[in-house]
Amino acid sequence: MNGRCISAECLGETGFSYTLSLISGKYKMTVLYTLSEFGVVRFNEMKRYIGGVSFKTLSATLKELEADGLVHREEYPQIPPKVEYSLTERGKSLMPILDGMCEWGEQNRI
Repeated sequence: MNGRCISAECLGETGFSYTLSLISGKYKMTVLYTLSEFGVVRFNEMKRYIGGVSFKTLSATLKELEADGLVHREEYPQIPPKVEYSLTERGKSLMPILDGMCEWGEQNRI
């Protein structure tokens, strides 16, 4: 026992809660995983790879991750438009956590 009293604590003030707020969402972890595996990825490539995600949902997910500083969006002024996504340094710093989850999944798959 560490002597802490739950009635004096608040989950919302923990690092766990903050991290969860950044990565919770149906496709956020999937997008982060995709970018960690492939580096720079275009929108349609990501949509095809993930499968089952709508354009609207993927777009909203990418915007949220970009707003949180985890994903970088690079838009090229050409026709047709070209947009690429990659992890920021902040996003890359989450990868050891994601790698740990992948390892756990490989070891505990049924």
